Amino acid sequence: MKTIIAACSQNLSGSRASIQTALRTLLAVPWPSQRDVGSALQLLAVLQWVLSFLLLGIVSLLLLVYLLFTSLWLIPVLYLAWIIFDWDTPEKGGRRLPCLRRWTVWKHFRDYFPVKLVKTHDLSPRRNYIIGSHPHGILCVGAFCNFITGSTGFEELFPGIRSFLTTLAGNFRLPLFREYLMSGGLFPVTRRAIGYLLSQKGTGNAVAIVIGGAAESLSCRPGVTTLILKNRKGFVRMALRHGAFLVPSFSFGENDLFRQVVFEEGSWMRSVQRRFQKMMGFAPCLFYGRGLTSCRSRGFLPYARPITTVVGEPVAVPKVENPSRELVDRYHELYIRALLKLFNENKTKYGLSESDELHIL
Repeated sequence: MKTIIAACSQNLSGSRASIQTALRTLLAVPWPSQRDVGSALQLLAVLQWVLSFLLLGIVSLLLLVYLLFTSLWLIPVLYLAWIIFDWDTPEKGGRRLPCLRRWTVWKHFRDYFPVKLVKTHDLSPRRNYIIGSHPHGILCVGAFCNFITGSTGFEELFPGIRSFLTTLAGNFRLPLFREYLMSGGLFPVTRRAIGYLLSQKGTGNAVAIVIGGAAESLSCRPGVTTLILKNRKGFVRMALRHGAFLVPSFSFGENDLFRQVVFEEGSWMRSVQRRFQKMMGFAPCLFYGRGLTSCRSRGFLPYARPITTVVGEPVAVPKVENPSRELVDRYHELYIRALLKLFNENKTKYGLSESDELHIL
């Protein structure tokens, strides 16, 4: 009996010593610093944003199709009925949730790059505006962060102005993704949707349009500042019809976030990209960024490069219900001049050299 008690005592002592040793080892491990925690939160914020924009629509569609063939078939049927009933909402003001603009996650998203918004001129809340956002880049990070989230202080810099951002109309045909986009204040880049914002929402509205679109994304690469703008005049016509002032903006650093395999004009791969763009509305770009575990590995996350979006001087536009081609051309030229002025006055401040030029195609 004594032998059993002694053995148990020895085991307990050994176990206690093992626990104490484990605790000492655990306490000896350095705890993550505040900077490490902040970096992890920034990475997670960017990760959820990239996955949402790249996968949420497709995954939701596949999930609803799968549920149709299960005992839960009523869920996709009811949601399909809801979409039919709610079909025109994206083009009639949407369902913007202001609380989403104040999410803390967007501050971590902003700090990852970081993204900064610079104001050069006031915008009067007594007027409406169309903001031209340049360049497109791969995922329009600057436009999203500045005009959709409140993390860079747009409403504080431009009091009385509500900012909106337009995107491909096809995105609003994808289940659940459409709700996500509308809740953040995104709208289809259609005449009807833009016209509604500029005519039915009073004044103090600023509709941001990434004018270069999918075609411009094909030329996106570090060190290249080429815009597709010369024949893009629909936004000027809309501005004239509603008397909305035109405001140029340029996001310095947008093209540095990813590396893209750029195919030369005339190559068969370039022609495939162009045809796909015409059919689907977006261009299939072959690009890569950093990996999830290391900035030195390759993956689908953007590189942490600073983005500075500078909002320029408004171009005063009269209200003309049926503007002529000559009038559209005149204000299109005025807009291009304002954009070039904005670029040349700020390029050396935000990472470019004096010799860098803005090429407009």
